[in-house]
Parts: sequence; structure tokens; C-alpha cells
Amino acid sequence: MSFMSMQGDILTIALEHGYQTDYLDDSFPSKVTAWSGGSLSLNNDATHFGFVQNGSAHLSCQSGTFTMSAGIYFAAPGECAIRGSGAGIVVSRRLYHGVFHLGGPIEEHGRLRYIDGCTDSLLIPPVVKGDPCLNLLQIPAQTNQTEHTHPSLRIGLVVNGDGECRNPRSTSPLSPGILFVIPAGALHSFHTDDSELTIIAYHPDSDFGPTHEVHPMLNRTLVGGHPISHGDCHEVS
Repeated sequence: MSFMSMQGDILTIALEHGYQTDYLDDSFPSKVTAWSGGSLSLNNDATHFGFVQNGSAHLSCQSGTFTMSAGIYFAAPGECAIRGSGAGIVVSRRLYHGVFHLGGPIEEHGRLRYIDGCTDSLLIPPVVKGDPCLNLLQIPAQTNQTEHTHPSLRIGLVVNGDGECRNPRSTSPLSPGILFVIPAGALHSFHTDDSELTIIAYHPDSDFGPTHEVHPMLNRTLVGGHPISHGDCHEVS
């Protein structure tokens, strides 16, 4: 079941093989594709962020061929393919060249505090400030989250648990295997009863990450016992 309106409501849909929705006119052009028990070919002009919801899948990309089980997440730049009996999603960030990343399985709880007792883990961090990222959001039982917005769209997949995503005009039930999209600026909140809710969340941009002025290699480089400044470094083309 899916629901979408022109008023910034939440789109929700159960995983279906070959399902696609794109936001290529967005400030951060992204495309969502679901797979379930079939094969998927992904274009060369994007970096693909994926998660295996259940079963197993094989990822073939420029970095090689990898067997993935439930709870595995990845980022793969350029042309790649997924095949196998499992199910999951891929969010393709068009015209962005990231780095290959394979991780998982996900943990039960996030490592960072988030609003209203929720937690978050940065599964795939931005390589450079402003880059896209993939997160694990964990919402405890008996949560009534504060209404909030995000400056860019959010694409999520429910991994475990049950709950609701609410906005002022609608309520969207959430359960394992439900994909949802929250438009930029849409007021929303998550709510749970007796069940925790675990969500994989894609952010197309970030205000966090390394910059030319601040990054671990530069920060921990000392000349004469003192940190060097960005001006002492050669410009990166």
C-alpha cells in the first residue's frame, strides 16, 4: 500500500521487486530501487547505497563480487548489479562518486544519542563534508517523538519492529520491509507502542565530515611540536 500527495506527506510502500521512484529534480538527485528475489542492474552515473533486508544477495561492482546476508549495507560507485533470493533497497545518488564500502550486520542499538531517547549510528559516513551518508536509527518502545523537519529528503527502510510515522495530515503504519520517503521540510514524528523500531535511513547530504581545513591527517600533523595550518598545505585540485 502506498500513499503520496503534493502536500509533503509521507510516501510508504512495501518492498516490491523492481519498484522505483526518483527524485532526480531534487537538489541532491536520488533514485530509490527495491529488489526482491531477482536481479538489479545499476547505472554508471551514481553511487549506490544499499541494504539487504532479508535472505542473501550477490553484489558485483568495480571492486569485485561479494556475497551479502541480511543486515549488510554497502556503497558502490559506478555500474554494478545485484542478484539473489534476498530483498532490499538501493538508493542511487546521481552524479556523485563515492568510495566502496561494505559493512554489517547492523547492531541492535545506535552509538549516538538522538532526540527523545532515540539513537543513531553513522553506518557510511560522508567522505567529505556535504556528501551523502547512511544511518541506523533506533527508536525505543513507548516513544512519542517530537515533531521535526529535515532540510533535505530522507529515505528509510524499516528493518525490525512496528510503529507509525505521523505528520499533520496523515499517519503511516510502519513494519518490517516498509520503505518510506519524507520530503524535504515535511513536519513528521515517529511513534512506537510495545515494539522498538529499527530503521535504515539515507541522507542525500550532510553538514558534517572532513574538510580541507579540518581532517584527522592534518589535525594530527605537528611541525616543531605545533599543528600546521591549512595555508601550509598544497591545494587539492
